[in-house]
Amino acid sequence: MTNHQATLVDVLPAHNFDQAALQAYLETQLGSQFSHFSVLQFQGGQSNPTFKISADEHLWVLRKKPAGKLLPSAHMINREYRVMDALKDTAVPVPEMICYCEDAAVIGTEFYVMQYIPGMLVEHPACDGLSVAATKTMYQSMATTLAHLHGVDLASVGLQDYARGGDYYARQIKRWSEQYRKTCEPPAGGEEGAEAMRFLMAYLPDNIPDDSATCLVHGDYRIGNLLFDESRNEVSAVLDWELSTLGHPLADLAYCCIPYHLPANDSGTKGIVGLDLAARGIPSEQAFIDAYCQASGRDGIEQWPFYVGFSMFRLAAILQGVYARAIAGNASSANALNVGARAGVLATTAKALLD
Repeated sequence: MTNHQATLVDVLPAHNFDQAALQAYLETQLGSQFSHFSVLQFQGGQSNPTFKISADEHLWVLRKKPAGKLLPSAHMINREYRVMDALKDTAVPVPEMICYCEDAAVIGTEFYVMQYIPGMLVEHPACDGLSVAATKTMYQSMATTLAHLHGVDLASVGLQDYARGGDYYARQIKRWSEQYRKTCEPPAGGEEGAEAMRFLMAYLPDNIPDDSATCLVHGDYRIGNLLFDESRNEVSAVLDWELSTLGHPLADLAYCCIPYHLPANDSGTKGIVGLDLAARGIPSEQAFIDAYCQASGRDGIEQWPFYVGFSMFRLAAILQGVYARAIAGNASSANALNVGARAGVLATTAKALLD
């Protein structure tokens, strides 16, 4: 990515598919014939390969499941399509959905096509290279957009049955504790990281706040999953809904605030601790929380450390799984060690926040 723009490359051999078959499918679905049709791939770490399609005057984005054997609950792109399509007439900015194809015979896996939205893609919350005014507007818009998401009337958009509601934190803590125990040898972050995870698995279930609010949550709401309008510096699209579900609103808010607790001098953690936030136009954590509360009508937050600690625990458990697979030979050792260190930092930081 250069100048906060997504990088496009030729389709990678591992993700190649029959582009002529895709063109024929889209021509049939849309009742059009295209004289020009080309496909490029977005470079990056998306779990679902993502491509830009140019078809005459049309610009679209295609997301597909990766090829090969997948876990049953992974890469649920049908959920991404459903939730973005449901949000099309709400205050939450999402691309227009074009079509969904569940027939793997067309290009090898299920896929969907959506409108391409140009804009800035800011991968790091430090917002390097952006003006103070632009950064202030982006953080305010990020908070306001999240409040709009949590204010969506589930029944009115047909998402009341999108996932199981209630007991969100108890279910999530149980799920990620079980996942961690299955993949915790060797432990990411060494014994210190393992001890921190044991503390969190014991502490979190006994300290869940008494707040049963349920809403649509994104599950991975952070600056890197947003597109920003280049003239207004406001959120123009919320992307990557793979982890969306019905849950507690403060899980998204706390997850978005994780960078306020991680060091800026470690590029892997994407933290902002140690930076002069005001000089960059970045609000303090409390100011960001206040902006969200004002936009959502929430009168303050009690037990905030729990929510941040839970979000770090969940991410650390996810990264422990990545680390274990990498150690088993599915990634380079250097990358595995980097991921492991990141999981360890998350776990020990969460423990220090709660202990």
